[in-house]
Amino acid sequence: MNGSGTNAFSFLIGTLIDLYITAVLLRLLLQWVRADFYNPVCQFLVKVTNPVIIPLRRVIPPIWKLDTASVVVILALEIASVWIASRISSAPMDFGQIIAFSLVKLFAAVLMTYFFLIIASVILSWVGARMRHPTIPLVYQLTEPVLAPFRKLIPPIAGLDLSPLFALIAIRFLLLLIGW
Repeated sequence: MNGSGTNAFSFLIGTLIDLYITAVLLRLLLQWVRADFYNPVCQFLVKVTNPVIIPLRRVIPPIWKLDTASVVVILALEIASVWIASRISSAPMDFGQIIAFSLVKLFAAVLMTYFFLIIASVILSWVGARMRHPTIPLVYQLTEPVLAPFRKLIPPIAGLDLSPLFALIAIRFLLLLIGW
C-alpha cells in the first residue's frame, strides 16, 4: 500500500476506535456524575456500548463505584489503536512505549473532553438558558465536578463566574505538561 493509502487506512481505523472510546468514556463519566440514564443521549451511549461492556461485567466486577469493565474496554481499545497505528507507521513502538503512549493519550482525551464540555457549558449559559435539549443538563452535570473546586477558590466577581476560565487554563496547563 502506498503512503497516502496507509495514512488513510490508519486515519479511518484510529478515528473509529477513538469514537468508540469516547462513547465508553462518556458513559463512564455519566455514571460517575450519576446522570439521568433515561435521558436519550444516555440511552444512546448505553445501547452503543452495552454489547462490549455487559459481557465483561460478568467477568470483571466493579471496584467501589468504578465500572472497571468500562475502564478495561477503554484501555484495551486505546492500546489496540496505538498498536495498529504503530504497526502501520514506519517506526513501530515496543510494547512499553505503546502502553505509555496509550495512557498519555487517554489522559489527554479526558482533559480534551472536559475542555470542550466546559466551553459548551459557557456558551450554553449565554444562549441556551431557555433551550430544552436533552444534552444541556448532561453538559452541566459533567462539568460541575470540575468547576466546583474552582468556584470555591474564585467567587463570582460582579456576577461573573470566572471558574470556567481558570478551569480551562488548568486543563491547558496539564495538556502542555504531558506534552500534548
